[in-house]
Amino acid sequence: MESLISVSPLEWGGIGSALLAGAIIGLERQIMGKAVGIRTSSLICLATYLFIAMSFSVTASIVDTSRIISDPSRIIGQVVTGVGFLGAGVIIARDGVVLGVTSAAVIWMLAAIGVVVGVGHHLLGILLALLTILVLVGLDYMESGFKWLQKSVDETFIHRPKNNLEKDDRLDNEVKDED
Repeated sequence: MESLISVSPLEWGGIGSALLAGAIIGLERQIMGKAVGIRTSSLICLATYLFIAMSFSVTASIVDTSRIISDPSRIIGQVVTGVGFLGAGVIIARDGVVLGVTSAAVIWMLAAIGVVVGVGHHLLGILLALLTILVLVGLDYMESGFKWLQKSVDETFIHRPKNNLEKDDRLDNEVKDED
């Protein structure tokens, strides 16, 4: 019976922490109608935890008496690279506006939390998920409350002419100002 509930060399606490941390962040994203909801967030955290925890297991099982054959930090580096590609895939440029950067940053954070849980800091992973929610919700609230925080770099590209036939009045005004 014990072998049925054993997840050795993993830990139920790590699995639960990774799932909970991902679900906390995913819930906020899903409530706000954003990409990277509960399922995706939970799976990113869990998968990252699995890669990191298993890298420690592999290292422990193939340690030579004179040297370590495997290095878990290399796995962390590969996770960072892979998550970078995953995050880049959610960023879209449409009509001069860049969309999905926050979702990409959330994916990055989910993987970082998975690493934290994977190296054994389960509670810290959950606390980082709560901090992430504080950043997402708190700064969104601040941006909606202060007009000067609503201006975006994207606004400079929204009004650009789509082809040479369209006239941009801002350019005419700039030329007049220089005269």
